[in-house]
Amino acid sequence: MKYLTIFTSFLFLLVAACSSETQPPADQSGAQEEPEPTAQESGPPPAEVGDGSGETPQFVEESDADPEEDADVEKPIMLAQANPPDSSRDWKFEQGKHFFRFQSTQPVVGGPDKIEVAEIFWYGCAHCYDFEPHINQWADSAPENVRFVRIPATWNPLLELHAKLYYTEEVLVNNGKIENPEAFRAAVFNEYHQRRNRLTSEASIQTLFERHGVSADDFRNTWNSFEVSSKLNKAKDLAVRYGISGVPAVVVNGKYRTGSSNDVRGYPMLLEVVDELVARESS
Repeated sequence: MKYLTIFTSFLFLLVAACSSETQPPADQSGAQEEPEPTAQESGPPPAEVGDGSGETPQFVEESDADPEEDADVEKPIMLAQANPPDSSRDWKFEQGKHFFRFQSTQPVVGGPDKIEVAEIFWYGCAHCYDFEPHINQWADSAPENVRFVRIPATWNPLLELHAKLYYTEEVLVNNGKIENPEAFRAAVFNEYHQRRNRLTSEASIQTLFERHGVSADDFRNTWNSFEVSSKLNKAKDLAVRYGISGVPAVVVNGKYRTGSSNDVRGYPMLLEVVDELVARESS
């Protein structure tokens, strides 16, 4: 008489830069002392997913039966699961350490035709000021499949005022009202960090534009335009989606964020991380 013994086992899995806290509010009375910027992001990073290493290929045999000895039998068909693009490469930088990956892909400024690299910055951030020549040089030699954009930070009234400055500048450049965009951008940084003009009011910002050849009418019409307002609202939305609480930060294709909150030491290393993230998206 045969006896069947049932063994049941249970396995229990124990699942068990310049920051938003350090910036001053807008002061409409004129220039003020420069705030102490910090390189650390203070806000919590967006949730991460996975470990970035890809899935281990799994193979499934068509049949477990032994082939007959006297018959010509085809070998079992091996079906491999598709690998993520980065599974076949040994990447230098680690997810969760050198960069964060968002739980879901977030919107970008442009379309899906290129890989978007977005620098989030503030004109008043000393680290953004230092980062400027590095990111400019990187952008000049970026691959053809990359679109580089800038998104101004907006977490308090002063930053929002400077974000409006940036988008007014962007629209005037596109309309041909600012002949040398690079020189104007450098002038804004210098106005804040060298001339100690904190640009805390619309009037002080208008004076800066006029000093660089923009008429009062062109400035006011652009400053108050629907186009600038729309761009500013989108920047606010993206800042929330990207979890931006410190600058400079870089977001690659709405999927990855890197910056001073990660274990990234120095601007050259930061741009190496960006290059690798672009390669991940390109592969």
